[in-house]
Amino acid sequence: MIYLMLGALGGLSLFAAARALAPAKPDPAAIIAALDARRAGTADPDAPVRDGWRARLGADLASFAAARGWQLRSLRQDLALLGGDLHELLARKLLLGAAGLLFIPLAAALAAAAGAHISVLIPLWLALFAAAACFTAPDLQLRREATRTRAEFRRAVSAFLDLVAMNLEGGRGVPEALSAASRIGSAPALARIARTLDGARLTGTSPWSALGALGRRIGVEELTELGAMLAAVAAEGAQVRDSLRERAKTLRARRAADLEAKAGGRTQSMLVAQMLLALGFLVYLLYPAITRILAL
Repeated sequence: MIYLMLGALGGLSLFAAARALAPAKPDPAAIIAALDARRAGTADPDAPVRDGWRARLGADLASFAAARGWQLRSLRQDLALLGGDLHELLARKLLLGAAGLLFIPLAAALAAAAGAHISVLIPLWLALFAAAACFTAPDLQLRREATRTRAEFRRAVSAFLDLVAMNLEGGRGVPEALSAASRIGSAPALARIARTLDGARLTGTSPWSALGALGRRIGVEELTELGAMLAAVAAEGAQVRDSLRERAKTLRARRAADLEAKAGGRTQSMLVAQMLLALGFLVYLLYPAITRILAL
């Protein structure tokens, strides 16, 4: 009987992990509804269209978090930047956490059935640790990818500002300059800005309001500040042109400062590693003498 229970427990943990990692099958009705919402301008045009039991489970978890006032703002911004879905992520976190929680007791029970003597507390603490690690692993991966993508987005925004200023110097208006600048190059950030501007034109929204909303949605402050600046001085082409060039210069200086800070941090890490190596070598040299002194 115990082997049947262990087999069921192991199968349940493997099933939870497989369902968490396997892609969900979309529902055609949900896809059509999401496309209608995008066409009406009531949904994020870059959000994925997904449905299924895992999405419904994530929706219940999102409702549970919202009822307790958990905004999950940074998580939502990272998902909006990468094109992820909050419901899918929450469901994956729960299933991976359940798989991690069940796997350790199963392994301990199998070891005990094989004759090993293991304290009950050790598998309990290991199960809690495994559940926490599996539960937070999707967040760590998402944050790492979002940090890299957001840095690339900021670099593209600085180039975008220079392109907008050049188009303004050519005699174009602010909306035309924004649209033309977003179509120069093939960077994913510029393509997303172009889609945002196209959506604003179709829905009758001002391009600077759309850029500001995009910046707030994906957590790129530079776009939010650009939208606010363009909204304040949209009628003054020369002032906008000069402001854009100054803003682009500021972004490049900030990027250079970030790179220098990152390089300095890596230098400090190398110094710490060298000190640890030197300390280990010193211990290696002094160990025979210390053992002789202690043996006297």
